[in-house]
Amino acid sequence: MQDPLVYIRSFLNQSLTLFSRHCQLCLGPSDNTSDICSACQADLPWLGQHCAQCALPLPEATSSTLCGSCLTQPPAFRQVVVPFVYRFPLDSLIPAFKYHHQLAYGRLLSPLLIEAIRHHYAERDQALPDRLIPMPLHRQRQAQRGYNQAFELARPVARALQIPLDRHSLLRHQSTPAQQGLSARERRRNLRDAFYCPQPQALTGLHLAVLDDVVTTGATANEVSRTLLHAGAASVSIWALARTP
Repeated sequence: MQDPLVYIRSFLNQSLTLFSRHCQLCLGPSDNTSDICSACQADLPWLGQHCAQCALPLPEATSSTLCGSCLTQPPAFRQVVVPFVYRFPLDSLIPAFKYHHQLAYGRLLSPLLIEAIRHHYAERDQALPDRLIPMPLHRQRQAQRGYNQAFELARPVARALQIPLDRHSLLRHQSTPAQQGLSARERRRNLRDAFYCPQPQALTGLHLAVLDDVVTTGATANEVSRTLLHAGAASVSIWALARTP
């Protein structure tokens, strides 16, 4: 009779092969504990030099460089923290996550966002915010889509960073037309008074982070920050997966 240990070793080897990690981008075997292999991670469009406030990619910048727009018209938010520029494959993964129920892409990218946030705050010796607020959708649009992609992304981020997740302090009471395709001025006009805080007294003196999928012109980020500061928040930071160039 064959040694039972042979069967056990065979079973373990088959199990390890079956459940070994594979890169979700190239489908090859992953060489780390992530769902994206090291080579694919290196090829992602990481944000390089950028504006210290709005994270706009710049050809040359230091940790305190501000872009022309932030110098002439300072936004209401304190800073934007993003790991990526909105280029391939992010410009395919994020729309699939946002519009086509591909929630797995959010789970794929959230660990990279978490690490970028940790690095940003440790490097600048900043305390993490008091609360994390997912960018709200109007209830009509959320009913049509079936979920809020910002909330789906915020859940693992809040859990990993041990920050309270707040879905109720910032709401959207206008179902505005989609921002896509609008100019910066049209986006600002489109968002005017689109958000409100139902219990502003609960935000007094708090440092907040608002999480979205992509920062484009910064119009949405600025409007929610203005709303939260008016309600009494001490500061607002914007977290997102990517920044458009």
